[in-house]
Amino acid sequence: MAALRILILGGGFGAVYTALELEKKLAYKEGYEVTLISAENFLLFTPMLHEVAASDLDPSDIVNPLRRLFRHVRFVEAEVTSIDLGNHQVTIAYAAGQKQRQLGFDRLVIAIGSEDNFFGNEEIKRQAVTMKTLTDAMLLRNRLIGLLESAILEDDPDARRALLTFVVAGGGFAGVETMGALNDFIRSALRWYPTLDASEVRFVLIHPKAVILPELGEALGRYAQEKLIQRKVEIVINTRVEGYARGKVKLDRGEPIASATLIWTTGVTPGKVIAGLDCKKRDGRLIVNQFLELQDHPGVWAVGDCMSAIDGATGRPFPTTAQHAVREGKVVAENVIASVANLPQRIFRFKTIGQLAAIGQRTGVAQVFGFRFSGWIAWFMWRGVYLFKLPRLEKKIKVATHWAIDLFFSQDPAQLVNAIGIEKAYRSLIEGKSLLATNAAPTESGTPNESR
Repeated sequence: MAALRILILGGGFGAVYTALELEKKLAYKEGYEVTLISAENFLLFTPMLHEVAASDLDPSDIVNPLRRLFRHVRFVEAEVTSIDLGNHQVTIAYAAGQKQRQLGFDRLVIAIGSEDNFFGNEEIKRQAVTMKTLTDAMLLRNRLIGLLESAILEDDPDARRALLTFVVAGGGFAGVETMGALNDFIRSALRWYPTLDASEVRFVLIHPKAVILPELGEALGRYAQEKLIQRKVEIVINTRVEGYARGKVKLDRGEPIASATLIWTTGVTPGKVIAGLDCKKRDGRLIVNQFLELQDHPGVWAVGDCMSAIDGATGRPFPTTAQHAVREGKVVAENVIASVANLPQRIFRFKTIGQLAAIGQRTGVAQVFGFRFSGWIAWFMWRGVYLFKLPRLEKKIKVATHWAIDLFFSQDPAQLVNAIGIEKAYRSLIEGKSLLATNAAPTESGTPNESR
């Protein structure tokens, strides 16, 4: 008798915690084949991503190899290119996209996640830097150091100021934490660049609403704004970024900003695979019922950023946060097992425990169980909570060690991958030309961020 095939698509929190639950309760049993398919062979701990960009942590500190997490769940490193719900088949691409294969399933969990949302603006998509993947964080770190090195040699004061101007679009968690970390990193690194004037360094946060971090409420948002402003971060509120070309960040109001770096953190959208599914959707996300199952496709569940489920207590969709994805994954695993055993499925219920944000210089903001915290205590809570949530003891020890060292020593301004991403910055200043052309010819095949 053929084994019952359970496919889990994705490598984020929702997918991995679904697989971990099935690892404990089903995958080891005879007659079941559980397979996790992900384009990356590790789980990325995204809450700490900005610390990699700011050199507070090494890239390896915040990744957990999936093959080390599972003994009975089979792992396949491949990109999901299409899903055929009618014929119960998934098409995957592997070998750098050169080969394809179809895999059949009896039960399916869709947890593909999301991708950066550029709202149809190809100009921004081509030129902006993103902060969603580990590659993004590593390239951003190298880019920042490379721009400092280049600014030293730039004789034109306007061009030098543009190289040292960093614009972040989006005042949510990703944007604010990235801004706080990078502002600390660049300003502390200036001690090693004595010919650069600190007054030439400019950090600008663009936010479409009146207060940043709206998820935490107005009081904490205003506190975060005040702290960032004290640290010489400019905050432009009630404003949107409309374009980015020729080294100019174009806004929907006010003058454009000359900058070699636009960091885009304004939101995400489900990927092309989800868009291609003939299913009911809400804001592009798959609509699921109270069991997180697709209504018209029994035996198919969805978790995380790619789905939309209504919270019975609020009447609104559940937030797309990691804490929700983890718990969604565990419930879906139980429901997969229930469907196999012809038992009633479990309704997903969860109320947000809290939200935290680090805003630089060992300060933060937090709202936990309805209580608000700010300053050093919130920063300490941020580190404590995420250190506890980080999978595997080995990683916890490594991160705690790096944080302890950081209390006594500054980060090294070492550009680990020379010139990666720097040419893109120059091309944004002078469209069609590269100031690095004297050293290397500009490439036409793409930019580092196209790796996502």
